[in-house]
Amino acid sequence: MTRVATMPWRQPAPGRATIGAVTANSTGDGVFLRACRREPVAFTPVWFMRQAGRALPEYRRVRAGVPMLESCTRVDMVVEITMQPVRRYGVDAAVLFSDIVLPLKAAGVELDIVAGRGPVMAHPLSTPLDVARLPELEPDQVGYVAEAVRALVGELGETPLIGFAGAPYTLASYLIEGGPSKEHARTRALMRSHPQLWHDLLDRLARLSATFLTVQLEAGAAAVQLFDSWAGSLAASDYAEFVLPHSATVLESVAGFGAPRIHFGVGTGELLGLMARAGADVVGVDWRVPLDEAARRVGPTVALQGNLDPAAALGSPESLARQVERVLACAEGLPGHVFNLGHGVLPETDPDQLTRVVELVHERTRR
Repeated sequence: MTRVATMPWRQPAPGRATIGAVTANSTGDGVFLRACRREPVAFTPVWFMRQAGRALPEYRRVRAGVPMLESCTRVDMVVEITMQPVRRYGVDAAVLFSDIVLPLKAAGVELDIVAGRGPVMAHPLSTPLDVARLPELEPDQVGYVAEAVRALVGELGETPLIGFAGAPYTLASYLIEGGPSKEHARTRALMRSHPQLWHDLLDRLARLSATFLTVQLEAGAAAVQLFDSWAGSLAASDYAEFVLPHSATVLESVAGFGAPRIHFGVGTGELLGLMARAGADVVGVDWRVPLDEAARRVGPTVALQGNLDPAAALGSPESLARQVERVLACAEGLPGHVFNLGHGVLPETDPDQLTRVVELVHERTRR
């Protein structure tokens, strides 16, 4: 593999002093992993979902002319893009640059990511034959992911790397709807009308997600996150019957690694307690539910991640600081808190705003 350090685009972000591959204010003291395990920490750790992405000008330069899914298969590009926010923001964890539909594509599902729309399936699933034809994912089909993780572990030093996968329900929704959906109506209809077909499908997707996470953990990822982006479309009773058992299968499959497991969904305030029961060590909370209330819902045995509204970073620095303080006030006294957004970084975000968030959280919570 070509060493990433020789690549012409690998430049420190403006105004950020660097030591090797990471910023001078990187912690290197395990604060992120300790918080995930609800252990005492010197300060609240910070990372951002979608921190490696469209808000960064250096990301746009690297990705110029390269399709999204192709960029996820190019080891040198994955390493560079994953490192960019670590160098610029000084976050306490890196998150692997990839996409939740990548393992589907790698397994042989015909799909593409269409600009302005998202993942689009060539042949949506609707029949038992469609489900039976859904291919399994073999570890060697994503060997480039393992290679990128190994390279990143070497680059990051003591800064932990978070791997991730899409949860079975969210992957099923893309496969059934044919692409992104606001209502997920076909998905919910199939789930209730054909429960055996549904469970067969999610069994297969749980194996796929488990394989993808295992590849990352075996290569050295320090933690993993299971994204159930569309679970918020479900009633709690439907989630408990049709989704929770399959998410639990994925999380249990990687329990033996001893790495913290994060479970996150959007609009899942009414599902937080159920999500905690799926077996995660950390439950991610979007911006709709205050963290003190989220803690009451999930109970004392899991840590929380979140939950600044991503839109807060579009406001003034003064407004942003007030919103950060509000999140920290709600998290005061919790036995485990990882500061994050309540969803991903918005593309129009000024990167300097996220740098301010990291600095403010570290300063405000340092013990």
